Amino acid sequence: MLLSASDLKLLAQYDTPTISNVIELFEVRPRTAGYMDGRIRACFPEMPPIAGYASTATMRTAWPRGEGDVYSGLDEQVAHFAELPGPAIVVFQDVDEPPIGATFGEVMCASYRCFGALGIITSGPARDLDQVRRLGFAAFSNGVVCSHASSHITSVHQPVRVGGMEIRPGDLLHADANGVCSIPGSIASEVAHAAAEFMACESVCIDFAVAGNRDVKGYSEARQEMLHRIAELGKRLRAART
Repeated sequence: MLLSASDLKLLAQYDTPTISNVIELFEVRPRTAGYMDGRIRACFPEMPPIAGYASTATMRTAWPRGEGDVYSGLDEQVAHFAELPGPAIVVFQDVDEPPIGATFGEVMCASYRCFGALGIITSGPARDLDQVRRLGFAAFSNGVVCSHASSHITSVHQPVRVGGMEIRPGDLLHADANGVCSIPGSIASEVAHAAAEFMACESVCIDFAVAGNRDVKGYSEARQEMLHRIAELGKRLRAART
């Protein structure tokens, strides 16, 4: 199902843990699937969530490219953005083990941003952090190094594996300071519209706790009410799909 621009914008209003929690209610995949592990971290945790479509590629930095320049392949990569149903999130798998040089820096991120991409995710390191931050370009990596070494793109628009998660071109991704998850296209619109109600369910317990009332019985009742509301929301969401 093609996600509307308004639904995509709505998804980006919520944090990634909330989106992950709502996806769980549909019971369409194991709870241990669909998100990147702790090796992939936000370079700029202060930036808001992004939601967009994976533009995939692989990168090597340990060995020189046989021919062409450092940015050879970048033209082909940005050309593939037009095939996506919405804004791109660039996803790189660094195929060196361990990664040697930075996957990206200011030049690449400025180029991606020029063609409408929202951010970049890589299993390799980052560099030019101050410059990329000034671009307002979201970035996620496994660390930081100062050199791009012998960086070159080795494939584009092919399935990759980053942070323990397989990503295919066009997969819908959601990312923020908490990490990166994928959203199954079949439920993406429903997830966007159910997120606010899920947060309202959680607020029953959160509001009680924040108020500072140390009544164990009252806390237990609030927590049980939260769980009940979440369970009922899940039932309604799953029933609506049958």
